[in-house]
Amino acid sequence: MRVLAAMSGGVDSAVAAARAVDAGHDVTGVHLALSRAPGTLRTGSRGCCTVEDSRDAWRAADLLGIPYYVWDFSERFQAEVVDDFVAEYAAGRTPNPCLRCNERIKFAALLEKALALGFDAVCTGHYAKVVEGPGGHRELHRAADWAKDQSYVLGVLTAQQLEHVLLPLAGTPSKAEVRAEAARRGLSVASKPDSHDICFIPDGDTRGWLAERIPPAEGEIKDAEGAVVGTHPGAHAFTVGQRKGLRIGTPAPDGRPRFVLEIRPKDNEVVVGPREALAVDELRGIRPSWAGRPVPEAEQLLQGPREAGRTSSSFPVLAQVRAHGDPVPARARLELVEGPDAEPAPELVVRLDEPMNGVAPGQSVVLYQGSRVLGQATVSATRSPVRPAAGAGGPAAGR
Repeated sequence: MRVLAAMSGGVDSAVAAARAVDAGHDVTGVHLALSRAPGTLRTGSRGCCTVEDSRDAWRAADLLGIPYYVWDFSERFQAEVVDDFVAEYAAGRTPNPCLRCNERIKFAALLEKALALGFDAVCTGHYAKVVEGPGGHRELHRAADWAKDQSYVLGVLTAQQLEHVLLPLAGTPSKAEVRAEAARRGLSVASKPDSHDICFIPDGDTRGWLAERIPPAEGEIKDAEGAVVGTHPGAHAFTVGQRKGLRIGTPAPDGRPRFVLEIRPKDNEVVVGPREALAVDELRGIRPSWAGRPVPEAEQLLQGPREAGRTSSSFPVLAQVRAHGDPVPARARLELVEGPDAEPAPELVVRLDEPMNGVAPGQSVVLYQGSRVLGQATVSATRSPVRPAAGAGGPAAGR
Protein backbone atom coordinates (compact mmCIF):
# COMPACT_ATOMS: atom_id res chain seq x y z
CA MET A 1 0.00 0.00 0.00
CA ARG A 2 0.93 3.65 -0.24
CA VAL A 3 1.22 4.61 3.42
CA LEU A 4 1.53 8.04 5.01
CA ALA A 5 3.37 7.63 8.32
CA ALA A 6 2.52 10.32 10.89
CA MET A 7 5.87 10.94 12.61
CA SER A 8 5.62 12.93 15.83
CA GLY A 9 9.35 12.83 16.52
CA GLY A 10 8.98 10.18 19.20
CA VAL A 11 10.17 6.59 19.38
CA ASP A 12 6.74 4.98 18.84
CA SER A 13 5.96 6.66 15.52
CA ALA A 14 9.53 6.11 14.28
CA VAL A 15 9.38 2.36 14.95
CA ALA A 16 5.85 2.19 13.47
CA ALA A 17 7.13 3.80 10.26
CA ALA A 18 10.10 1.40 10.20
CA ARG A 19 7.80 -1.61 10.52
CA ALA A 20 5.62 -0.28 7.70
CA VAL A 21 8.74 -0.10 5.50
CA ASP A 22 9.72 -3.64 6.51
CA ALA A 23 6.24 -4.84 5.53
CA GLY A 24 6.89 -3.71 1.96
CA HIS A 25 4.67 -0.63 1.91
CA ASP A 26 5.55 2.51 -0.04
CA VAL A 27 5.99 4.82 2.96
CA THR A 28 6.19 8.60 3.16
CA GLY A 29 6.80 10.34 6.48
CA VAL A 30 4.99 13.48 7.55
CA HIS A 31 5.31 15.61 10.67
CA LEU A 32 2.40 17.81 11.68
CA ALA A 33 3.39 21.33 12.69
CA LEU A 34 0.69 22.18 15.20
CA SER A 35 2.23 25.09 17.12
CA ARG A 36 1.83 28.66 15.95
CA ALA A 37 4.97 29.59 17.86
CA PRO A 38 7.81 28.56 15.51
CA GLY A 39 10.41 28.82 18.29
CA THR A 40 8.63 26.36 20.56
CA LEU A 41 10.97 23.78 22.04
CA ARG A 42 10.23 20.69 24.09
CA THR A 43 11.01 21.00 27.82
CA GLY A 44 12.10 17.67 29.27
CA SER A 45 9.33 15.15 28.68
CA ARG A 46 6.59 17.74 28.28
CA GLY A 47 4.95 18.75 25.05
CA CYS A 48 5.16 17.33 21.54
CA CYS A 49 5.02 18.45 17.91
CA THR A 50 7.73 21.07 18.46
CA VAL A 51 10.64 22.22 16.28
CA GLU A 52 12.88 19.76 18.11
CA ASP A 53 10.41 16.95 17.43
CA SER A 54 10.22 17.77 13.72
CA ARG A 55 14.00 17.46 13.49
CA ASP A 56 13.94 14.11 15.30
CA ALA A 57 11.28 12.90 12.87
CA TRP A 58 13.38 14.04 9.91
CA ARG A 59 16.42 12.14 11.22
CA ALA A 60 14.33 8.96 11.59
CA ALA A 61 12.86 9.31 8.08
CA ASP A 62 16.34 9.91 6.64
CA LEU A 63 17.68 6.76 8.32
CA LEU A 64 14.71 4.76 6.96
CA GLY A 65 15.28 6.18 3.48
CA ILE A 66 11.74 7.49 3.05
CA PRO A 67 10.50 10.87 1.78
CA TYR A 68 9.68 13.32 4.58
CA TYR A 69 7.49 16.40 4.74
CA VAL A 70 6.25 18.85 7.35
CA TRP A 71 2.62 19.86 7.00
CA ASP A 72 1.36 23.00 8.71
CA PHE A 73 -1.89 22.17 10.47
CA SER A 74 -1.46 24.89 13.10
CA GLU A 75 -4.49 26.94 12.02
CA ARG A 76 -6.85 23.98 12.14
CA PHE A 77 -5.29 22.71 15.38
CA GLN A 78 -5.83 26.13 16.96
CA ALA A 79 -9.49 26.21 15.97
CA GLU A 80 -10.41 22.56 16.47
CA VAL A 81 -8.37 21.70 19.57
CA VAL A 82 -6.98 24.75 21.41
CA ASP A 83 -9.98 27.06 21.00
CA ASP A 84 -12.31 24.14 21.72
CA PHE A 85 -10.34 23.40 24.91
CA VAL A 86 -10.75 26.98 26.12
CA ALA A 87 -14.45 27.09 25.20
CA GLU A 88 -15.15 23.83 27.03
CA TYR A 89 -13.49 25.04 30.24
CA ALA A 90 -15.32 28.36 29.98
CA ALA A 91 -18.57 26.36 29.81
CA GLY A 92 -17.68 24.43 32.97
CA ARG A 93 -16.71 21.20 31.22
CA THR A 94 -13.49 19.16 31.32
CA PRO A 95 -12.35 18.27 27.77
CA ASN A 96 -9.76 15.74 26.58
CA PRO A 97 -7.62 17.57 24.00
CA CYS A 98 -5.66 14.46 22.94
CA LEU A 99 -8.86 12.65 22.04
CA ARG A 100 -10.12 15.73 20.21
CA CYS A 101 -6.82 15.99 18.30
CA ASN A 102 -7.12 12.38 17.16
CA GLU A 103 -10.72 12.97 16.10
CA ARG A 104 -10.31 16.24 14.25
CA ILE A 105 -6.66 16.43 13.22
CA LYS A 106 -4.81 13.10 13.00
CA PHE A 107 -7.71 10.99 11.79
CA ALA A 108 -9.84 13.60 10.05
CA ALA A 109 -7.75 16.40 8.54
CA LEU A 110 -4.65 14.24 8.01
CA LEU A 111 -6.48 11.20 6.68
CA GLU A 112 -8.63 13.37 4.43
CA LYS A 113 -5.55 14.95 2.88
CA ALA A 114 -3.77 11.59 2.63
CA LEU A 115 -6.64 9.99 0.71
CA ALA A 116 -6.89 13.01 -1.57
CA LEU A 117 -3.21 12.58 -2.42
CA GLY A 118 -3.66 8.92 -3.29
CA PHE A 119 -2.44 7.24 -0.11
CA ASP A 120 -4.20 4.07 1.01
CA ALA A 121 -3.64 4.38 4.75
CA VAL A 122 -2.27 6.51 7.57
CA CYS A 123 0.21 4.81 9.89
CA THR A 124 0.68 5.95 13.51
CA GLY A 125 2.55 4.77 16.60
CA HIS A 126 -0.56 4.35 18.75
CA TYR A 127 -0.82 1.23 20.88
CA ALA A 128 -4.11 -0.24 19.69
CA LYS A 129 -5.24 -2.90 17.24
CA VAL A 130 -7.48 -2.93 14.15
CA VAL A 131 -8.84 -6.37 13.28
CA GLU A 132 -11.34 -7.75 10.80
CA GLY A 133 -14.50 -8.77 12.59
CA PRO A 134 -17.59 -10.71 11.52
CA GLY A 135 -18.79 -9.90 8.01
CA GLY A 136 -15.47 -8.28 7.12
CA HIS A 137 -16.18 -5.18 9.23
CA ARG A 138 -13.06 -3.66 10.82
CA GLU A 139 -13.00 -3.33 14.59
CA LEU A 140 -10.81 -1.39 17.04
CA HIS A 141 -9.35 -3.37 19.95
CA ARG A 142 -7.02 -2.79 22.87
CA ALA A 143 -3.29 -3.26 22.30
CA ALA A 144 -1.41 -6.32 23.52
CA ASP A 145 0.32 -4.16 26.16
CA TRP A 146 -2.60 -2.96 28.28
CA ALA A 147 -0.27 -0.75 30.33
CA LYS A 148 0.44 1.30 27.17
CA ASP A 149 -2.96 0.79 25.54
CA GLN A 150 -4.19 3.95 23.77
CA SER A 151 -7.49 2.65 22.44
CA TYR A 152 -9.35 5.12 24.70
CA VAL A 153 -8.09 8.15 22.77
CA LEU A 154 -8.86 6.38 19.49
CA GLY A 155 -12.46 5.67 20.50
CA VAL A 156 -13.58 8.53 18.24
CA LEU A 157 -12.51 6.71 15.06
CA THR A 158 -15.34 5.87 12.68
CA ALA A 159 -15.91 2.77 10.59
CA GLN A 160 -14.76 4.62 7.46
CA GLN A 161 -11.56 5.79 9.15
CA LEU A 162 -10.74 2.31 10.44
CA GLU A 163 -10.60 1.15 6.82
CA HIS A 164 -7.54 3.36 6.31
CA VAL A 165 -5.63 3.04 9.59
CA LEU A 166 -2.40 1.09 10.08
CA LEU A 167 -1.20 0.50 13.67
CA PRO A 168 2.07 -1.50 13.51
CA LEU A 169 2.63 -1.48 17.31
CA ALA A 170 -0.62 -3.33 18.03
CA GLY A 171 0.94 -6.62 19.06
CA THR A 172 4.07 -5.29 20.80
CA PRO A 173 4.20 -6.65 24.36
CA SER A 174 5.93 -3.66 25.95
CA LYS A 175 7.33 -0.18 25.41
CA ALA A 176 10.76 -1.52 26.42
CA GLU A 177 10.72 -3.73 23.34
CA VAL A 178 9.94 -0.74 21.12
CA ARG A 179 12.89 1.19 22.58
CA ALA A 180 15.19 -1.82 22.17
CA GLU A 181 14.12 -2.17 18.55
CA ALA A 182 14.72 1.54 17.93
CA ALA A 183 18.23 1.18 19.37
CA ARG A 184 18.96 -1.83 17.12
CA ARG A 185 17.82 0.18 14.12
CA GLY A 186 20.08 3.07 15.07
CA LEU A 187 17.20 5.51 15.61
CA SER A 188 18.37 8.47 17.70
CA VAL A 189 14.99 8.67 19.46
CA ALA A 190 15.43 5.25 21.14
CA SER A 191 15.87 6.80 24.59
CA LYS A 192 13.86 9.98 24.05
CA PRO A 193 11.41 10.62 26.93
CA ASP A 194 7.71 10.19 26.27
CA SER A 195 5.64 13.35 26.02
CA HIS A 196 3.23 14.04 28.86
CA ASP A 197 0.53 16.53 29.73
CA ILE A 198 -1.06 18.79 27.12
CA CYS A 199 1.17 19.56 24.15
CA PHE A 200 0.14 23.22 23.87
CA ILE A 201 0.71 23.78 27.61
CA PRO A 202 4.31 22.51 27.83
CA ASP A 203 4.93 23.80 31.37
CA GLY A 204 1.96 21.79 32.66
CA ASP A 205 0.28 24.79 34.33
CA THR A 206 -3.21 24.39 32.87
CA ARG A 207 -4.80 26.70 35.43
CA GLY A 208 -2.35 29.54 34.73
CA TRP A 209 -2.64 29.03 30.96
CA LEU A 210 -6.45 29.23 31.11
CA ALA A 211 -6.31 32.32 33.33
CA GLU A 212 -4.61 34.19 30.48
CA ARG A 213 -7.44 33.32 28.07
CA ILE A 214 -10.62 33.36 30.15
CA PRO A 215 -11.43 36.66 31.91
CA PRO A 216 -11.65 36.30 35.71
CA ALA A 217 -15.17 36.41 37.14
CA GLU A 218 -15.48 36.07 40.91
CA GLY A 219 -18.22 33.75 42.06
CA GLU A 220 -19.41 31.75 45.04
CA ILE A 221 -18.33 28.37 46.33
CA LYS A 222 -21.27 26.53 47.88
CA ASP A 223 -21.72 23.26 49.69
CA ALA A 224 -24.18 20.61 48.54
CA GLU A 225 -26.94 22.19 50.69
CA GLY A 226 -26.50 25.59 48.99
CA ALA A 227 -24.67 27.43 51.78
CA VAL A 228 -21.92 29.82 50.65
CA VAL A 229 -18.56 28.66 52.04
CA GLY A 230 -16.16 30.78 49.98
CA THR A 231 -15.46 32.62 46.75
CA HIS A 232 -13.43 31.85 43.65
CA PRO A 233 -11.74 33.93 40.89
CA GLY A 234 -13.36 31.97 38.06
CA ALA A 235 -15.16 28.64 37.77
CA HIS A 236 -12.96 27.63 34.82
CA ALA A 237 -10.06 27.12 37.25
CA PHE A 238 -11.75 24.10 38.83
CA THR A 239 -12.47 20.53 37.78
CA VAL A 240 -14.74 17.90 39.29
CA GLY A 241 -12.83 15.88 41.89
CA GLN A 242 -10.37 18.68 42.69
CA ARG A 243 -9.31 18.99 46.32
CA LYS A 244 -6.37 21.39 46.40
CA GLY A 245 -6.54 25.11 45.71
CA LEU A 246 -10.13 25.65 46.86
CA ARG A 247 -9.08 28.33 49.37
CA ILE A 248 -12.11 27.83 51.59
CA GLY A 249 -11.68 29.61 54.92
CA THR A 250 -14.57 27.84 56.67
CA PRO A 251 -13.86 24.21 57.59
CA ALA A 252 -16.45 21.52 56.88
CA PRO A 253 -18.70 20.68 59.88
CA ASP A 254 -17.19 17.19 60.06
CA GLY A 255 -13.64 18.48 59.59
CA ARG A 256 -13.06 16.36 56.48
CA PRO A 257 -11.61 17.67 53.20
CA ARG A 258 -13.94 19.07 50.56
CA PHE A 259 -13.85 18.20 46.88
CA VAL A 260 -15.34 19.91 43.81
CA LEU A 261 -18.60 18.13 43.06
CA GLU A 262 -20.06 20.32 40.34
CA ILE A 263 -19.37 23.44 38.28
CA ARG A 264 -22.30 25.66 37.34
CA PRO A 265 -21.04 28.06 34.67
CA LYS A 266 -24.42 29.74 34.17
CA ASP A 267 -24.43 30.93 37.78
CA ASN A 268 -20.61 31.00 38.05
CA GLU A 269 -20.80 28.68 41.07
CA VAL A 270 -18.60 25.86 42.29
CA VAL A 271 -20.21 23.18 44.47
CA VAL A 272 -18.07 21.30 47.00
CA GLY A 273 -18.67 18.42 49.36
CA PRO A 274 -17.26 15.19 50.83
CA ARG A 275 -15.41 12.56 48.79
CA GLU A 276 -18.32 10.09 48.81
CA ALA A 277 -20.51 12.65 47.01
CA LEU A 278 -18.22 12.36 43.97
CA ALA A 279 -19.67 8.93 43.21
CA VAL A 280 -21.90 8.69 40.13
CA ASP A 281 -23.89 5.67 38.96
CA GLU A 282 -25.23 6.95 35.64
CA LEU A 283 -23.76 8.94 32.75
CA ARG A 284 -25.45 10.58 29.82
CA GLY A 285 -23.42 11.25 26.68
CA ILE A 286 -24.08 13.37 23.59
CA ARG A 287 -22.78 12.94 20.04
CA PRO A 288 -22.19 9.16 20.32
CA SER A 289 -20.06 7.60 17.60
CA TRP A 290 -19.18 3.99 16.78
CA ALA A 291 -15.71 2.56 16.17
CA GLY A 292 -16.86 0.23 13.44
CA ARG A 293 -20.31 -1.28 13.12
CA PRO A 294 -22.67 -0.38 16.01
CA VAL A 295 -23.86 -3.13 18.31
CA PRO A 296 -27.16 -4.67 17.06
CA GLU A 297 -29.24 -2.97 19.77
CA ALA A 298 -28.03 0.49 18.73
CA GLU A 299 -28.11 -0.27 15.00
CA GLN A 300 -31.77 -1.26 15.21
CA LEU A 301 -32.68 2.05 16.82
CA LEU A 302 -30.59 4.14 14.42
CA GLN A 303 -32.11 2.46 11.35
CA GLY A 304 -35.66 3.06 12.58
CA PRO A 305 -37.75 6.25 12.51
CA ARG A 306 -36.16 9.29 14.17
CA GLU A 307 -38.82 9.90 16.80
CA ALA A 308 -38.00 11.46 20.16
CA GLY A 309 -38.61 9.09 23.05
CA ARG A 310 -37.59 5.91 21.26
CA THR A 311 -34.92 3.90 23.06
CA SER A 312 -32.81 0.87 22.29
CA SER A 313 -32.54 -2.28 24.34
CA SER A 314 -29.69 -2.12 26.83
CA PHE A 315 -26.46 -3.99 26.17
CA PRO A 316 -23.53 -4.97 28.44
CA VAL A 317 -20.37 -2.85 28.26
CA LEU A 318 -17.23 -1.84 30.09
CA ALA A 319 -17.20 1.95 30.52
CA GLN A 320 -13.96 3.94 30.73
CA VAL A 321 -13.78 7.71 31.30
CA ARG A 322 -10.01 8.31 31.48
CA ALA A 323 -7.15 7.31 29.18
CA HIS A 324 -5.61 5.06 31.82
CA GLY A 325 -8.64 4.58 34.03
CA ASP A 326 -10.09 1.25 35.02
CA PRO A 327 -13.08 0.08 32.94
CA VAL A 328 -16.27 -0.41 34.96
CA PRO A 329 -18.98 -2.98 34.12
CA ALA A 330 -22.20 -1.28 33.03
CA ARG A 331 -25.22 -1.48 30.79
CA ALA A 332 -25.76 1.07 28.04
CA ARG A 333 -28.62 2.11 25.81
CA LEU A 334 -29.36 4.76 23.21
CA GLU A 335 -32.22 7.23 23.49
CA LEU A 336 -33.55 9.58 20.82
CA VAL A 337 -34.07 13.01 22.38
CA GLU A 338 -35.29 16.30 20.94
CA GLY A 339 -32.25 18.22 19.66
CA PRO A 340 -31.75 22.01 19.54
CA ASP A 341 -32.88 22.06 15.90
CA ALA A 342 -35.99 19.99 16.76
CA GLU A 343 -34.43 16.99 15.01
CA PRO A 344 -34.27 13.98 17.37
CA ALA A 345 -30.66 13.04 18.11
CA PRO A 346 -29.22 9.96 19.85
CA GLU A 347 -27.90 10.18 23.39
CA LEU A 348 -26.04 7.47 25.24
CA VAL A 349 -27.15 6.41 28.72
CA VAL A 350 -24.69 4.32 30.74
CA ARG A 351 -25.83 2.73 33.99
CA LEU A 352 -22.78 1.65 36.04
CA ASP A 353 -22.76 -1.57 38.04
CA GLU A 354 -20.51 0.14 40.58
CA PRO A 355 -20.31 3.91 41.22
CA MET A 356 -17.40 5.78 39.64
CA ASN A 357 -15.75 8.81 41.24
CA GLY A 358 -15.04 12.24 39.82
CA VAL A 359 -16.67 12.06 36.39
CA ALA A 360 -17.05 15.50 34.85
CA PRO A 361 -19.17 16.76 31.96
CA GLY A 362 -16.94 17.18 28.91
CA GLN A 363 -15.02 13.97 29.49
CA SER A 364 -15.42 11.13 27.02
CA VAL A 365 -16.91 7.81 28.01
CA VAL A 366 -15.55 5.02 25.82
CA LEU A 367 -17.41 1.71 25.70
CA TYR A 368 -15.80 -1.72 25.38
CA GLN A 369 -16.94 -5.31 25.08
CA GLY A 370 -13.95 -7.39 26.07
CA SER A 371 -11.00 -5.87 24.22
CA ARG A 372 -13.17 -4.36 21.48
CA VAL A 373 -13.87 -0.62 21.44
CA LEU A 374 -17.55 -0.09 20.63
CA GLY A 375 -17.52 3.70 20.49
CA GLN A 376 -17.72 6.81 22.63
CA ALA A 377 -19.76 9.84 23.64
CA THR A 378 -19.09 13.15 25.40
CA VAL A 379 -20.44 13.14 28.96
CA SER A 380 -23.16 15.78 29.28
CA ALA A 381 -24.63 14.86 32.67
CA THR A 382 -24.05 12.55 35.61
CA ARG A 383 -26.24 11.20 38.39
CA SER A 384 -25.14 10.68 41.96
CA PRO A 385 -26.72 8.00 44.17
CA VAL A 386 -25.92 9.94 47.36
CA ARG A 387 -26.24 13.64 46.58
CA PRO A 388 -29.61 15.40 46.16
CA ALA A 389 -29.97 17.93 43.39
CA ALA A 390 -30.15 21.56 44.46
CA GLY A 391 -33.75 22.56 45.06
CA ALA A 392 -35.05 19.05 44.42
CA GLY A 393 -35.29 15.76 46.16
CA GLY A 394 -33.88 13.52 43.47
CA PRO A 395 -30.41 12.51 42.29
CA ALA A 396 -28.00 15.20 41.24
CA ALA A 397 -27.01 15.73 37.64
CA GLY A 398 -23.92 17.70 36.74
CA ARG A 399 -24.43 19.62 33.52
